Amino acid sequence: MSAPRGEDEAPEGSPLADRLVVVTGGSSGIGRAIALAAARAGADVAFTYRGNETGARATAREIEGAGRRATTFRLDLADGDAVAAFPARVRDSCGGRVDAWVNNAGADILTGAGAQLSTTEKLDLLIAVDLRGTVLASWAAAALMRDQQPAGGVIVNMSWDHVVAGMEGRNPEMFSAVKGGVLSFSKSLARSVAPRVRVNVLAPGWIDTAFGEALDEERRRAVAESTPLKRWGTPEDVADAAVFLMSPAARFLTGQTLNVNGGVVM
Repeated sequence: MSAPRGEDEAPEGSPLADRLVVVTGGSSGIGRAIALAAARAGADVAFTYRGNETGARATAREIEGAGRRATTFRLDLADGDAVAAFPARVRDSCGGRVDAWVNNAGADILTGAGAQLSTTEKLDLLIAVDLRGTVLASWAAAALMRDQQPAGGVIVNMSWDHVVAGMEGRNPEMFSAVKGGVLSFSKSLARSVAPRVRVNVLAPGWIDTAFGEALDEERRRAVAESTPLKRWGTPEDVADAAVFLMSPAARFLTGQTLNVNGGVVM
Protein backbone atom coordinates (compact mmCIF):
# COMPACT_ATOMS: atom_id res chain seq x y z
CA MET A 1 0.00 0.00 0.00
CA SER A 2 1.29 3.46 -0.84
CA ALA A 3 2.36 6.07 1.69
CA PRO A 4 -0.46 8.02 3.35
CA ARG A 5 -1.73 11.01 1.45
CA GLY A 6 -4.63 13.39 1.52
CA GLU A 7 -7.90 12.75 -0.28
CA ASP A 8 -7.42 15.69 -2.62
CA GLU A 9 -4.27 14.24 -4.16
CA ALA A 10 -4.85 12.98 -7.68
CA PRO A 11 -5.12 9.19 -8.10
CA GLU A 12 -2.55 7.38 -10.20
CA GLY A 13 -4.17 5.70 -13.16
CA SER A 14 -7.57 4.89 -11.65
CA PRO A 15 -10.11 6.61 -9.37
CA LEU A 16 -9.17 4.72 -6.19
CA ALA A 17 -5.55 3.84 -6.94
CA ASP A 18 -3.82 2.25 -3.95
CA ARG A 19 -6.53 3.25 -1.52
CA LEU A 20 -8.10 1.03 1.11
CA VAL A 21 -11.89 0.69 0.96
CA VAL A 22 -14.01 -0.99 3.65
CA VAL A 23 -17.40 -2.41 2.64
CA THR A 24 -19.83 -3.97 5.10
CA GLY A 25 -21.91 -6.81 3.70
CA GLY A 26 -19.64 -7.65 0.78
CA SER A 27 -20.51 -11.31 0.25
CA SER A 28 -23.47 -10.76 -2.09
CA GLY A 29 -25.72 -8.27 -3.86
CA ILE A 30 -24.93 -4.57 -3.86
CA GLY A 31 -22.12 -4.91 -1.31
CA ARG A 32 -20.34 -7.47 -3.44
CA ALA A 33 -20.69 -5.25 -6.51
CA ILE A 34 -19.26 -2.27 -4.60
CA ALA A 35 -16.30 -4.32 -3.36
CA LEU A 36 -15.52 -5.54 -6.88
CA ALA A 37 -15.96 -2.08 -8.44
CA ALA A 38 -13.60 -0.59 -5.85
CA ALA A 39 -10.99 -3.24 -6.69
CA ARG A 40 -11.33 -2.57 -10.41
CA ALA A 41 -10.88 1.14 -9.62
CA GLY A 42 -7.53 0.35 -7.99
CA ALA A 43 -8.38 -0.12 -4.30
CA ASP A 44 -7.51 -2.83 -1.84
CA VAL A 45 -10.74 -3.96 -0.20
CA ALA A 46 -11.62 -5.10 3.32
CA PHE A 47 -15.18 -6.34 3.58
CA THR A 48 -17.46 -8.00 6.10
CA TYR A 49 -19.95 -10.81 5.98
CA ARG A 50 -22.17 -12.33 8.65
CA GLY A 51 -23.10 -15.85 7.52
CA ASN A 52 -22.38 -16.24 3.80
CA GLU A 53 -18.82 -17.53 3.97
CA THR A 54 -19.05 -19.09 0.51
CA GLY A 55 -20.05 -15.76 -1.00
CA ALA A 56 -17.30 -13.98 0.93
CA ARG A 57 -14.68 -16.35 -0.47
CA ALA A 58 -15.99 -15.80 -3.99
CA THR A 59 -15.85 -12.02 -3.58
CA ALA A 60 -12.29 -12.23 -2.24
CA ARG A 61 -11.19 -14.37 -5.19
CA GLU A 62 -12.54 -11.83 -7.67
CA ILE A 63 -10.88 -8.92 -5.87
CA GLU A 64 -7.57 -10.78 -5.97
CA GLY A 65 -8.22 -11.63 -9.61
CA ALA A 66 -8.33 -7.89 -10.27
CA GLY A 67 -4.84 -7.63 -8.79
CA ARG A 68 -5.87 -6.11 -5.47
CA ARG A 69 -5.67 -7.27 -1.87
CA ALA A 70 -8.82 -8.70 -0.25
CA THR A 71 -9.31 -9.00 3.51
CA THR A 72 -12.47 -10.57 4.91
CA PHE A 73 -14.00 -10.20 8.36
CA ARG A 74 -16.96 -11.96 9.95
CA LEU A 75 -19.06 -9.25 11.61
CA ASP A 76 -22.61 -8.96 12.91
CA LEU A 77 -23.69 -5.32 12.61
CA ALA A 78 -26.24 -5.89 15.37
CA ASP A 79 -23.39 -6.55 17.84
CA GLY A 80 -22.46 -3.08 19.08
CA ASP A 81 -19.25 -4.16 20.83
CA ALA A 82 -18.03 -5.96 17.71
CA VAL A 83 -18.77 -2.92 15.55
CA ALA A 84 -16.88 -0.62 17.94
CA ALA A 85 -13.83 -2.91 17.83
CA PHE A 86 -13.95 -3.42 14.06
CA PRO A 87 -11.88 -0.37 12.93
CA ALA A 88 -8.93 -1.53 15.05
CA ARG A 89 -9.21 -4.99 13.46
CA VAL A 90 -9.11 -3.40 10.01
CA ARG A 91 -6.13 -1.21 10.89
CA ASP A 92 -4.18 -4.09 12.42
CA SER A 93 -4.95 -6.53 9.59
CA CYS A 94 -4.52 -4.17 6.65
CA GLY A 95 -1.59 -2.14 7.96
CA GLY A 96 -2.53 1.23 6.55
CA ARG A 97 -4.96 4.11 6.44
CA VAL A 98 -8.64 3.61 5.65
CA ASP A 99 -9.58 5.92 2.78
CA ALA A 100 -13.26 5.04 2.33
CA TRP A 101 -15.89 3.17 4.29
CA VAL A 102 -19.22 1.97 2.82
CA ASN A 103 -21.95 0.99 5.27
CA ASN A 104 -23.88 -1.30 2.97
CA ALA A 105 -24.87 -4.27 5.17
CA GLY A 106 -28.56 -4.55 5.90
CA ALA A 107 -31.06 -7.02 7.29
CA ASP A 108 -33.04 -9.10 4.79
CA ILE A 109 -36.70 -9.20 5.84
CA LEU A 110 -38.02 -9.83 2.33
CA THR A 111 -36.58 -13.24 1.40
CA GLY A 112 -35.54 -16.42 3.16
CA ALA A 113 -35.93 -16.79 6.92
CA GLY A 114 -36.33 -13.03 7.36
CA ALA A 115 -39.59 -13.03 5.45
CA GLN A 116 -41.09 -15.43 8.01
CA LEU A 117 -40.47 -13.13 11.00
CA SER A 118 -43.30 -11.30 12.71
CA THR A 119 -43.73 -7.61 11.98
CA THR A 120 -42.21 -6.64 15.32
CA GLU A 121 -39.26 -8.98 14.79
CA LYS A 122 -38.66 -7.49 11.35
CA LEU A 123 -38.73 -3.97 12.75
CA ASP A 124 -36.36 -4.84 15.59
CA LEU A 125 -33.93 -6.47 13.15
CA LEU A 126 -33.98 -3.50 10.77
CA ILE A 127 -33.38 -1.07 13.61
CA ALA A 128 -30.53 -3.17 15.02
CA VAL A 129 -28.70 -3.74 11.73
CA ASP A 130 -29.62 -1.03 9.22
CA LEU A 131 -30.03 1.92 11.59
CA ARG A 132 -28.11 1.25 14.80
CA GLY A 133 -25.41 -0.71 12.97
CA THR A 134 -24.91 2.10 10.46
CA VAL A 135 -24.76 4.75 13.19
CA LEU A 136 -22.23 2.83 15.29
CA ALA A 137 -20.09 1.88 12.29
CA SER A 138 -20.14 5.47 11.03
CA TRP A 139 -19.01 6.82 14.38
CA ALA A 140 -16.23 4.25 14.55
CA ALA A 141 -15.11 4.93 10.98
CA ALA A 142 -15.15 8.69 11.49
CA ALA A 143 -13.03 8.40 14.66
CA LEU A 144 -10.52 6.22 12.81
CA MET A 145 -10.32 8.64 9.89
CA ARG A 146 -9.87 11.68 12.11
CA ASP A 147 -7.06 10.02 14.08
CA GLN A 148 -5.04 8.75 11.12
CA GLN A 149 -2.33 10.89 9.56
CA PRO A 150 -3.02 12.75 7.44
CA ALA A 151 -6.58 12.87 8.76
CA GLY A 152 -9.42 12.34 6.34
CA GLY A 153 -11.57 9.89 4.48
CA VAL A 154 -14.98 9.20 3.00
CA ILE A 155 -18.05 7.50 4.47
CA VAL A 156 -20.91 6.32 2.24
CA ASN A 157 -24.15 5.20 3.89
CA MET A 158 -27.04 3.33 2.30
CA SER A 159 -30.61 4.67 2.38
CA TRP A 160 -33.61 4.14 0.05
CA ASP A 161 -35.02 6.46 -2.61
CA HIS A 162 -38.63 6.11 -1.38
CA VAL A 163 -37.94 7.60 2.05
CA VAL A 164 -38.66 11.02 0.53
CA ALA A 165 -41.74 9.90 -1.43
CA GLY A 166 -43.35 7.11 0.58
CA MET A 167 -44.71 3.73 -0.43
CA GLU A 168 -47.81 1.89 0.75
CA GLY A 169 -47.39 -1.27 2.82
CA ARG A 170 -46.07 -2.50 6.15
CA ASN A 171 -42.60 -3.45 4.91
CA PRO A 172 -42.13 -0.09 3.12
CA GLU A 173 -43.30 1.69 6.28
CA MET A 174 -40.54 -0.03 8.25
CA PHE A 175 -37.92 0.58 5.57
CA SER A 176 -38.92 4.25 5.43
CA ALA A 177 -38.50 4.66 9.18
CA VAL A 178 -35.10 2.97 9.28
CA LYS A 179 -33.58 4.17 6.01
CA GLY A 180 -34.99 7.66 6.61
CA GLY A 181 -33.12 7.59 9.90
CA VAL A 182 -29.91 6.70 8.07
CA LEU A 183 -30.46 9.63 5.69
CA SER A 184 -31.07 12.18 8.45
CA PHE A 185 -28.23 10.85 10.61
CA SER A 186 -25.79 11.06 7.71
CA LYS A 187 -26.56 14.72 7.09
CA SER A 188 -25.86 15.57 10.74
CA LEU A 189 -22.73 13.43 10.78
CA ALA A 190 -21.46 15.18 7.66
CA ARG A 191 -21.60 18.49 9.52
CA SER A 192 -19.97 17.03 12.62
CA VAL A 193 -16.93 15.52 10.90
CA ALA A 194 -16.29 18.11 8.19
CA PRO A 195 -13.96 19.25 6.73
CA ARG A 196 -11.62 16.26 6.86
CA VAL A 197 -14.20 13.46 6.55
CA ARG A 198 -16.90 13.52 3.88
CA VAL A 199 -20.21 11.70 4.41
CA ASN A 200 -22.66 11.02 1.59
CA VAL A 201 -25.63 8.73 1.00
CA LEU A 202 -26.64 6.35 -1.77
CA ALA A 203 -30.38 5.79 -2.15
CA PRO A 204 -31.03 2.84 -4.48
CA GLY A 205 -34.45 2.20 -5.97
CA TRP A 206 -35.59 -0.99 -7.69
CA ILE A 207 -32.34 -2.97 -7.89
CA ASP A 208 -32.28 -6.50 -9.29
CA THR A 209 -31.07 -8.45 -6.26
CA ALA A 210 -32.56 -11.51 -4.53
CA PHE A 211 -35.87 -9.75 -3.88
CA GLY A 212 -36.34 -8.76 -7.51
CA GLU A 213 -35.38 -12.20 -8.75
CA ALA A 214 -38.16 -13.73 -6.62
CA LEU A 215 -40.94 -11.62 -8.19
CA ASP A 216 -43.13 -12.95 -10.98
CA GLU A 217 -42.63 -11.65 -14.51
CA GLU A 218 -45.74 -9.48 -14.44
CA ARG A 219 -44.50 -7.60 -11.39
CA ARG A 220 -41.02 -7.26 -12.84
CA ARG A 221 -42.44 -5.80 -16.07
CA ALA A 222 -44.59 -3.37 -14.10
CA VAL A 223 -41.57 -2.08 -12.20
CA ALA A 224 -39.59 -1.60 -15.40
CA GLU A 225 -42.49 0.19 -17.11
CA SER A 226 -42.93 2.55 -14.15
CA THR A 227 -39.26 3.51 -14.30
CA PRO A 228 -38.41 6.42 -16.63
CA LEU A 229 -35.29 4.57 -17.84
CA LYS A 230 -37.47 1.46 -18.46
CA ARG A 231 -35.44 -1.14 -16.64
CA TRP A 232 -34.47 -2.46 -13.25
CA GLY A 233 -31.25 -1.18 -11.77
CA THR A 234 -28.33 -3.52 -11.27
CA PRO A 235 -25.95 -3.82 -8.32
CA GLU A 236 -23.26 -2.52 -10.67
CA ASP A 237 -25.26 0.70 -11.20
CA VAL A 238 -25.10 1.33 -7.46
CA ALA A 239 -21.46 0.28 -7.27
CA ASP A 240 -20.40 2.76 -9.95
CA ALA A 241 -22.10 5.55 -8.01
CA ALA A 242 -20.30 4.43 -4.86
CA VAL A 243 -16.93 4.56 -6.60
CA PHE A 244 -17.68 8.11 -7.72
CA LEU A 245 -18.58 9.22 -4.18
CA MET A 246 -15.41 7.62 -2.80
CA SER A 247 -13.17 9.16 -5.44
CA PRO A 248 -11.45 12.57 -5.59
CA ALA A 249 -13.94 13.50 -8.33
CA ALA A 250 -16.52 13.95 -5.53
CA ARG A 251 -14.16 15.88 -3.24
CA PHE A 252 -16.55 18.89 -2.92
CA LEU A 253 -19.59 16.75 -2.05
CA THR A 254 -20.66 16.06 1.52
CA GLY A 255 -24.05 15.61 3.17
CA GLN A 256 -25.57 14.75 -0.21
CA THR A 257 -27.88 11.94 -1.34
CA LEU A 258 -27.52 10.30 -4.74
CA ASN A 259 -30.62 8.44 -5.95
CA VAL A 260 -29.70 5.45 -8.09
CA ASN A 261 -33.16 4.55 -9.32
CA GLY A 262 -33.66 5.22 -13.01
CA GLY A 263 -35.72 8.31 -12.19
CA VAL A 264 -38.53 6.68 -10.21
CA VAL A 265 -38.10 9.26 -7.44
CA MET A 266 -36.72 12.61 -8.55
